[in-house]
Order: sequence, then structure tokens, then C-alpha cells
Amino acid sequence: MTNTLAFRLIGPFSVPCLLLGLVFFAASLTPSLIPRGPELQGALGGLVTALGYLAGRIVALLWRAADLPVLSGRPARIVAWIASALVGVFFAWVLGSSLTWQNDLREKMGMELADGLHLARIVVIALIVFSLAFILGRLVGALFRLIRRWFYRVMPPRRANVLGVLTVFVLFVIVTRDGILDGVILGLDESYEAAQALFDQAPPAPEDPMMVGSAGSLIDWGAIGAPGREFILSGPRAEAIAAFTGRAALDPIRVYVGRANGDTPRDRAELALEELKRLGAFERGVLIVTSPTGTGWMDPGSHDPVEYMHNGDIATVSAQYSYLQSPLALILETDAGLEQATALQEAVHGYWRTLPPDQRPRLYVHGLSLGAWSSMYATNLFRLLDDPINGAFWVGPPFPSAFWNYVQNQRNPGSPWVLPEVGDGSLIRYASHTTGAQEAAADWGPMRIVFLQYSSDPVVFYEPASLWRAPQWMLDPPAEDMSEHFVFMPVVTQFQLALDMALSFGSPPGHGHAYYAPDYIGPWVQVSDPGGWTAADTARLIAHCDNGFQQGCSNDLR
Repeated sequence: MTNTLAFRLIGPFSVPCLLLGLVFFAASLTPSLIPRGPELQGALGGLVTALGYLAGRIVALLWRAADLPVLSGRPARIVAWIASALVGVFFAWVLGSSLTWQNDLREKMGMELADGLHLARIVVIALIVFSLAFILGRLVGALFRLIRRWFYRVMPPRRANVLGVLTVFVLFVIVTRDGILDGVILGLDESYEAAQALFDQAPPAPEDPMMVGSAGSLIDWGAIGAPGREFILSGPRAEAIAAFTGRAALDPIRVYVGRANGDTPRDRAELALEELKRLGAFERGVLIVTSPTGTGWMDPGSHDPVEYMHNGDIATVSAQYSYLQSPLALILETDAGLEQATALQEAVHGYWRTLPPDQRPRLYVHGLSLGAWSSMYATNLFRLLDDPINGAFWVGPPFPSAFWNYVQNQRNPGSPWVLPEVGDGSLIRYASHTTGAQEAAADWGPMRIVFLQYSSDPVVFYEPASLWRAPQWMLDPPAEDMSEHFVFMPVVTQFQLALDMALSFGSPPGHGHAYYAPDYIGPWVQVSDPGGWTAADTARLIAHCDNGFQQGCSNDLR
């Protein structure tokens, strides 16, 4: 009885399908953009093994349905033994080589090298994941047979088979949908709970009337939220900037409007504009309109350096559109980010253009990650035709960004996809962890646009079509921090890149999606053209920002 139950659960096991699954597993051991730990590599290996096994079962069913010839007897056993030996040798070779491949990538990113136990953990975890997936598949198959048996009582077998498949599919969609929604709701609950805590734990409002949130401010301090308050309170003051530059400096102006400070994107944009006017932001030399990430976070690694460059004669403004983590905000509040960025740019640019050209600041737009996407969307070139801004600096643009994709596809023939050249470089240039966009065939024109993107950033270079075809960048020679062993494999590469995206936020600084201060500096110099700035100043500021302050360039708080 026990053996019968076990057989029903495990079912007839297909060795050829398992061999195909092991080929998928071996393929998943090849490196991708981000080094993988044994736990995640094991989970990935078990998952793709199950997918390979499922693919083999589907091919076998179609083969039999088409009544094609099937080997049997001694020839079938000989072929099975030969295939098993070949796959076994191949799998063992790839498993052993994977440690070398992963360590090569880890070394390029300055990470700790993995040891032999790494491989053992991978195999054990993969076996567990595959077993769970296999049992789940058997349960789904048992459900299909049960439903089909019910249909056999009232209809012909062929119709019962079709309706059985459709019924199981509908049930699977319902269960999956509910599971996904439950996860989303949980994420929403946690995000809003965290957001509420951010309001409840607000520090005292600034006493300086020239700061946002003070008694003289138009913006309510208690409604700004922690990301905005951190942005307002942090950053270099005039004394720190003067100590670095050796010249008299100003306190930079930072304006931030929280999501709770206004009911609509337009309300928040108008409030930001009025606060800019109150603080005299349009009398500064530089004004930056920036879009935050999903939670409203502003990267100090970007904003601190540019304030040093311009000796504090600068103002920066931003408006929050969500409390959610960027992945949830991307899925659930995409329009919110685009609408807020558009409203803020329209309000600021609309007022800026009414000022005499010789009596207004140079105007730039900026954004990181999801903020880059919304900022690009909001930068309406038709609105700028008669009175353009001075430039844009976009960092880590997510792969769906329409404007980024358009520019990428205009690259000069022969230039690499991860660091392309566009035209003569007088309008658009690219930067990475190896270059600061200073080199081009021509000098800058009246408008300057720079993209900063790391060659190992899957948030930028993920390709949905990698399910069946190689991404464009895989057709080029590998970049400095990419592995030469990364090869395209249908289905497997898709899962590798998806896992890379999840891992990219925890990459070492300068790789993946971990952008940090020293790599912002060169591009900001090129975009904003600080007066009297030299290459020696750039080197000094990089050293200053890299000396214990990888997140920013200031150790003093406002």
C-alpha cells in the first residue's frame, strides 16, 4: 500500500527528461552579470532543472501524439547509457568549472572568493528545489486526471481531455493570482506601516528660516516623511564646502515636498515652486529638478558632490510620489511617478522660462533608477524647443525607459551597447565606473545629456526577449566587469537575468545597481560645467567622497 502511494506521488520517472533537466542545470551554473551565492544558485539550478524536465515531458507527449517512431529494447538502452554518460561528464565538468567562473567574476568586483563547500551546498539545495517542483507537478497531473475522469462521465474522451486541461489552467491562474495579490498586499501593508512610522518619528523641525520645514517654510515638516527630512538635513554646509574649495561658499538650498504635503501631483509641484521662490532658489547659479526613487529616497552620493562643485551656489528640488519600494512602485504606481515628475518639471520650467536668460540659474534635470525613468518621461522635448534646459543627468535607467531605449538604438555602429557613442557626443554621452563622459569627438553643445550606467547593472540591461534570443549587449565583447564565460541560452538566460536584478541592489559599490559617489562626479562635471573646475579638483573630490563616505561626501548634518 505504501509503495503504491509513493509510486502515485512520484509517478513514472523519465530518465531522458531528467538528463535534459541536468543540461539546463549545467547551463544555469555559467556566470551572468552578478555573482550568485550557493543558496540562490542552488534554487536557480533546481528551478531550471524542473523546467528542463517539464520541457522534455511536453516534447515526449507531442512526439507520441504525432505517432512518431520510438526506440525500444536494446537500442533504446544503449542510447540511454551513452546519453547519460555524456550528460554526466558534461555536468561534472561544468559544476567544477563554475567555481572558477564565479570566482573570476567575484574577483573583478572585489568580492570574497567562494570555496569548495559552495558546490556541495548548490547541489543539495538544487535537489530539494527540484524535488519540490517535481512533486508539485505530479499533484497538478493528479488533479488533471481526477477532473478528466469526472468529464469522462458526461462527454467524449477528446473533449474531456481539452476541458480538463482548461479547468486545471484556470484553477492554477486563480491560485497564483491570489498568491501574488497576497504578497503585494503584504508588501503594501509593510510599506505604509513603515511610512506611518516615518511621520511619527520625525525629529524637531529646523530652526533656520532658510530651510524647508522651518517655522517660516510653506512646507509642513511633519508631513514630509523620513527620506525628505534626511535629504533636507544632510549634505555639506557652506563651512565644509569652503574648507574644501578654499573660497567663500553658500549654504546649498534643498527643497523637498512629501507625498502627504499635497493632495495631487500639481498641488505638490506648485508648493515646491513657491518654496523655491521663498528661498531665492532662482537667484542661484544652478537649479536641479530631480526625481526620487519609489520610497522617495535621494542618493546623497549624487547631490553632495555637485554642491561642492558649485561652491554651494545651487538649489535642488524634488517631490515624493510614493511610499512603496521601487519594484512595487514600478508595478502599482507607475503613473504616479510619471505624473509627479511631469508636474514638477512643468511648474519649475514654466516659471524659469519667464525670467530673463541672464538673470536665472542654469536648469538641469536628474534622477536615479525609477527616478531616472520618471525624469526622462517628464522631459518633454517639445516643451523645451523654444527655451531648452541646460542639461540632464540620468543614472541607472530601468530597461523599460522609452527615451533611454530610443537613444541606445541611435548608437554609432561599432560602439558597445553598454557604453555607446551617440553622434559626435555634443548632445549625449555615456559614463560608467571606468569613464566620466569626458571624451567625445566634438565639444559640448548648448544642452548636455549624460547617462551613467554600469555594464553589470541588470536593472538597465535586463531583456525580456532573452527568453528566446540573446540581448544586444551579449553580442559585443564583454566589458571589464563582465565574465567572458557568460553565454546566451534560451530560457536559462532569462532566469539568470531576473535573479541578477534581485541581487543587483546588494552589489559592491561601482557594480550592479549600487551607484556611488565617486562615479557621479565626472558626469556631473561634464553636465553642469562648474566654473574654473579642473581635473585636479575632480581627483580631490573623488578622493574626498571615497574616503569613508561612499554614500555621500559630507560628514556634517544640517
